Amino acid sequence: MSAIICFLQLILAVLVLPLHILQYLGIWDLVVKKLFPLFISKFTVSYNKAMEEQKKSLFSNLSDFAGSSKELRLLDVGCGSGANFKFYPNGCRVTCLDLNPNFQTFLSKSQAENDHLKYDEFLVASADNMTPVADASMDVVVCTLLACSVPSTPAVLKEVQRVLRPGGAFYFIEHVASTDESSWTSFFQKVLNPTWKLIFDGCSIRKITWKDLEDAKFSELNLRHIYAPTAMKLINPHIIGYAVK
Repeated sequence: MSAIICFLQLILAVLVLPLHILQYLGIWDLVVKKLFPLFISKFTVSYNKAMEEQKKSLFSNLSDFAGSSKELRLLDVGCGSGANFKFYPNGCRVTCLDLNPNFQTFLSKSQAENDHLKYDEFLVASADNMTPVADASMDVVVCTLLACSVPSTPAVLKEVQRVLRPGGAFYFIEHVASTDESSWTSFFQKVLNPTWKLIFDGCSIRKITWKDLEDAKFSELNLRHIYAPTAMKLINPHIIGYAVK
């Protein structure tokens, strides 16, 4: 089976050879950084429609983690176009962070549409090096569909724990590798992953993020595996939940 997978991966690599050449020349990354925010802004509409009930349920207890000031301080990591704003509670203070500054236009639109929130700032930084965010300064950190594209999930989780106050919570929704290695979903994830990562700005469909969360030593971890009803079948295996520092 592994030989078949490698053969199919090779065929795909040949088919997208022009993209590999552009990447080698440093051109493709620039193109993706410009186009990816537009794609995400469109994808978010259909994704939120499919995940509406899951997101409402997940974020329903956000206010429980408000600190002594009773004003919830929330860091949205990999905020993208602001896909989760509509699910955050009234008056929540939101700090947005993303590595790609080209999301700014789409983010501003979402902020205007969700004026029930208070927006502190937009930080351009990577999730594994959030130096502009002070230690223990956040009640809640939210990451959705982010772990797929970061080089090191443990490094991100270490930063999340640094910026969370004691007793704060980390909320996550991530697509992951299929847990059924004998399934067609797993087979096609393996075949398509190298090309998928090239096209979708480093996104991997083979991440085992649940193991990183289990190893992160949060005081409490609430994690479920679900099969998300999205149109893109390869990313339907998901994990969803929250962890407490």
